[in-house]
Amino acid sequence: MALNFFDQFASPIHYGIPLMALALTLPWMLYPTVTDRWLNSRLLTLQGWFVNRFTQQLLLPVNLGGHKWALLFTSLMIFLITLNMLGLLPYTFTPTTQLSLNMGLAIPLWLATVIIGMRNQPTHALGHLLPEGTPTPLIPVLIIIETISLFIRPVALAVRLTANLTAGHLLIQLIATGAFVLLPLMPTVAILTATLLFLLTLLEVAVAMIQAYVFVLLLSLYLQENV
Repeated sequence: MALNFFDQFASPIHYGIPLMALALTLPWMLYPTVTDRWLNSRLLTLQGWFVNRFTQQLLLPVNLGGHKWALLFTSLMIFLITLNMLGLLPYTFTPTTQLSLNMGLAIPLWLATVIIGMRNQPTHALGHLLPEGTPTPLIPVLIIIETISLFIRPVALAVRLTANLTAGHLLIQLIATGAFVLLPLMPTVAILTATLLFLLTLLEVAVAMIQAYVFVLLLSLYLQENV
């Protein structure tokens, strides 16, 4: 039984063909497309309002040079939210529970911010490795610590997203299994457990959106340090 709880995180394979690419492609078909009409639909208007508000809040502390990343950050945010939300539906697969996928998203974007900083302002970028006013005996140790903290950033991004979604899915499955087992034995306790399951599901919806926002927000902060 314990092993079955983790089967939901296995990458789906049908007739020997991995379906990870399909799971990453299909969410883009759910978004409404722009039309030539003078008046947009309510769904398209709501989507445009959400994108505008998110972009304004995300790029508010970023310099003008970092505004070129607006399209990338907004697209990544919507993509992650969609993947996380679709993963809460029954009989679906959540690609963002795979550490390899999250690392594949985090490492190139983090590396791009570092390269931009090294190219545009190398002195300022390297200055983050040594805080001002550091005593001379501590300089080698602090440089090593700051370098490790710099390279650990993409790992922290990926692990944070993976761990939060994996823990939430496991909790939902454990409580749902408990409610199903308790239903013929103790119906009252099963109803209370189902109520807890409903509240936990609402919490996971919030976590799915918040974790996607945190992922993109931290990338924007890394960009702010290097532009």
